[in-house]
Amino acid sequence: MSGAVSALNALGGILSNGVLAWGLAACGTAQLSKLLIELVVHRRWRPAVLVETGGMPSSHSALMTGTTAALGWDLGFGDPLFALAAVLSFIVLYDASGVRRAAGLTAERVNGLPDGLWDTHPEAADPTAAPVLRPLKENLGHTRQEVLIGSLIGPLVALPGLALLGSPWQIAQQAGWLPLG
Repeated sequence: MSGAVSALNALGGILSNGVLAWGLAACGTAQLSKLLIELVVHRRWRPAVLVETGGMPSSHSALMTGTTAALGWDLGFGDPLFALAAVLSFIVLYDASGVRRAAGLTAERVNGLPDGLWDTHPEAADPTAAPVLRPLKENLGHTRQEVLIGSLIGPLVALPGLALLGSPWQIAQQAGWLPLG
């Protein structure tokens, strides 16, 4: 019985964590905006963009900056934990537009090589044959503009959400969805 109680306490702790909730909401907003951009700019319905990496805007950037801003709001911007979150955000932003972007550009060049450089269709009956080589994923990172827009979405979603609405637990209590006060 105590295992069930501690699981409920853990769930209550997660639901009362507004910093986590609004950071994830910022990430989700950025990811959903990719679908809207796909509709408006490219004039096509492609829900696959909701689970793809890369593209405009960077949902990783929105997640990190939204969580960092909410953490600063919650604990104070002078708190050492905010400083740690800010440093980790900078690393993620740099990685998205630098390392991951370079890996995607490299994959694009490798995929552009002629097929005859290696055997991509070995005979299935031969157990010693090399595995089939599939094209590398090219859309891995982000341009600086995609990272910038994502990093602006984060605080724009997380700060008003946390300041005006609170945690999911608080929202549920205010809406009368929870019988407990």
